[in-house]
Amino acid sequence: MNNSKPYVIGIDMGGTNTVFGIVDARGIVLASNSIKTRKHSNINDYIDELYEECTRLMKSINAEDKIFGIGVGAPNANYFTGMIEDGVNLPWPTPIPFAQMLSDKFGIPVAITNDANAAAIGEMTYGAARGLKDFIMITLGTGVGSGIVINGQLVYGHDGFAGELGHVIVKRNNGRLCGCGRTGCLETYCSATGVARTAREYLEITDAPSLLRDIAIEDITSKDVYDAAMAGDELAKSVFEYTGTILGEALADFTVFSAPEAFVLFGGLAKSGELLLKPMREAMEKNMLSIWKGKVNILLSELKEADAAVLGASALGWEAKPLA
Repeated sequence: MNNSKPYVIGIDMGGTNTVFGIVDARGIVLASNSIKTRKHSNINDYIDELYEECTRLMKSINAEDKIFGIGVGAPNANYFTGMIEDGVNLPWPTPIPFAQMLSDKFGIPVAITNDANAAAIGEMTYGAARGLKDFIMITLGTGVGSGIVINGQLVYGHDGFAGELGHVIVKRNNGRLCGCGRTGCLETYCSATGVARTAREYLEITDAPSLLRDIAIEDITSKDVYDAAMAGDELAKSVFEYTGTILGEALADFTVFSAPEAFVLFGGLAKSGELLLKPMREAMEKNMLSIWKGKVNILLSELKEADAAVLGASALGWEAKPLA
């Protein structure tokens, strides 16, 4: 660590919100804030707002000129190239040379990785995956992301894109259209967006009474479905049953690939508790190859709200080098 620059900035860019924080070498988030990812249709305007808000944060804790590097977790960000290369949940045309643009704006070295990879690094360093050498992070947000850790190393693959388990196809026939252009991807069913989508379908194909019928169908969010389910709404509960079952089946399939000690769930939907976890565990065990039955744990993120991704991204900040 550079004593004159004892802090890094961690930035977690989600499809809906971008959360950022100033972090010290012990992994303590000293200050944080957020902006809306989709507020600006132009990437330069987004970077300008991010710069303004980060500068305000630096001033608030007297950290100007004390930032060693910036680490970013963003959808489809490539650790090797510094590019966001196919951000299907982002409002701007890709590819975007994001690390270079951010470095030019801030005058600070920048390193980026996939948002789920950043969350995995955060969880491994500070959270539920401490001490685990083999685990898979599953982020359940606007989309479904994953960070795969094998023998203590994050898996990047030959091109930097490994670990896109949200785009494993779970329904080959008549699957939902995904933002990636294919049909039947896991994230079209098991993301927050997928939950709302399932609820809309259920409301349209059944006459069953539901609290959700009090909301304009196009305005229904996963939070609405959760609130209705917690209030005892049978239709809403069945949406979580359906979602959890598909996710559990997928986790059983993912286990075959890397034999993880655990799956760590992170993101808004992971906070649904037993509504999601009970059907997910049951489906995972039911579909698990016998040699792994009862051996793979489901862990929930131990880091509050966006801290896992911000801390993971910030850990990258210590590795950031000036781009050539």
